Amino acid sequence: MTLPFIRGVIEGFYGRPWSWEAREAYVDFLKENGFGFYIYAPKSDAYLRRKWRDEWPPEQMQSLMRLSAAYKENGVALGIGFSPFEIYRTFDDSARQALHQKVEAINRLDPDILCVLLDDMKGDVPRLAETQAEVFKWIADRSTARRFILCPTYYTLDPILEKVFGPMPEGYWEELGANIDPDVDIFWTGPEVCSTEYPEDHLKEAAERLGRKPFIWDNYPVNDSEKRSRRLYLSAYENRPFQMAEWTTGHAVNPMNQAWLSQIPIRTLARSYDLRDRYDPRTASADSAKALCHADLAESLLKDARIFEKQGLDGIGDDRKRQWIERYSGFQSPFAQEIVEWLQECYEFDSACLTE
Repeated sequence: MTLPFIRGVIEGFYGRPWSWEAREAYVDFLKENGFGFYIYAPKSDAYLRRKWRDEWPPEQMQSLMRLSAAYKENGVALGIGFSPFEIYRTFDDSARQALHQKVEAINRLDPDILCVLLDDMKGDVPRLAETQAEVFKWIADRSTARRFILCPTYYTLDPILEKVFGPMPEGYWEELGANIDPDVDIFWTGPEVCSTEYPEDHLKEAAERLGRKPFIWDNYPVNDSEKRSRRLYLSAYENRPFQMAEWTTGHAVNPMNQAWLSQIPIRTLARSYDLRDRYDPRTASADSAKALCHADLAESLLKDARIFEKQGLDGIGDDRKRQWIERYSGFQSPFAQEIVEWLQECYEFDSACLTE
């Protein structure tokens, strides 16, 4: 069975997570712009990562249940990104029991998509691909999700992953693909961790190695790394040809820590797929800002966006910061509020983010 191409958002970054209010608000934004899913996978949720053996606190579980209900009510798929941290190093009876309890807890959320995320973990261990495939199948057999996506430890040709997480075992992708059901999607970030283009020949090479078309994890406009956290990325998407809908099985956008501002570039990706050859990135950002924000705020954003991206916080003097804080504080808008908080350096860099 070949699953249809889908596009959406994965909250999969480090640092300050989105608010529950913003997550629920995204259902309207995604629906209105032809996106099909939202995946909850913030790196800050330890109960999906290093503390995965522990239960979510009741209040957080209630928030997740409300989130699930909101997405189901509006026909947008909800996904959960689960990272059982380095479970493949000791996949014994104790780990299986804890894993069974966590999968049951995730099942209570009734997710449409379950992502098993094995990224940002040490990879130079014996039988890596074989054991990861075993762990994945064990989870999938007990999950009620309708679609599964696996993120391998090595998800790009970018050599930075081997520098940080150890050398990739020979034949890793081929062995993993051969041991995973072909209907399971596999995340791929492209030629680099933060790719600026997705050439056809590269995607076809990835498909050959993985034994299936890749599911794109697009690290734009994400800004959680040490350098990128000092900047805001509001520019339109470029070098993502609309034919990616044929070359891949899906396109997941990893957004900025700023949920509302992320909508400006994300909306342009939808336009690039919908308009095809008629898409013009030179005008797309302006169109998005004007569609999402009050006219005066959109004008200010478009005027300052290049400085936010190219100079960032380190290139803006204190006097200018104070002027901008005063100006953007005058707008009653969550978009403006995020700019104010960014200028006030309220988004702290998480040193756990190692892939710059």
